[in-house]
Amino acid sequence: MKIVPNLWFDNEAEDAAKLYTSIFKNSRITSVTKYPEAATEFSGKPAGSVLTVEFELDGNPFLALNGGPDFMFNESVSFEIPCEDQEEVDYYWSKLTENGGEESMCGWLKDRFGLSWQVVPRRLGEIMADPDQKKVEAATAAYLTMRKLDIATIEEAYASA
Repeated sequence: MKIVPNLWFDNEAEDAAKLYTSIFKNSRITSVTKYPEAATEFSGKPAGSVLTVEFELDGNPFLALNGGPDFMFNESVSFEIPCEDQEEVDYYWSKLTENGGEESMCGWLKDRFGLSWQVVPRRLGEIMADPDQKKVEAATAAYLTMRKLDIATIEEAYASA
């Protein structure tokens, strides 16, 4: 069994799925359903407009729903992208902040649809698990000042402690 994140949009489900599948490798849209006539009165959406888009990001299933303006994304739910190197951090950061995305702190951002992402180097988890608290403190102090995480600067702070 796989748990499928269900993302609620007003009218942007298909645009979001197209963006996300263009960014992540091994990704695709698997299904698009349309609002039936019977749902138009309840939903306020016209018959034939996009209801759901099922898609995969690197093999992980997602569903995007055009449910209306009642619910908006916030930072209480985010998706973490564990990156191997600075090149990957830069790639995902750039792609997800372009065209109206917003940078936040400590590797967090919102894409143009308001969905929160954490673009984080895998190495940061290793650093944070080090039993040497001085090194952890130094690395933490470094990354707390950043928006997009800079692995070299974090490593430098970690090594110098």
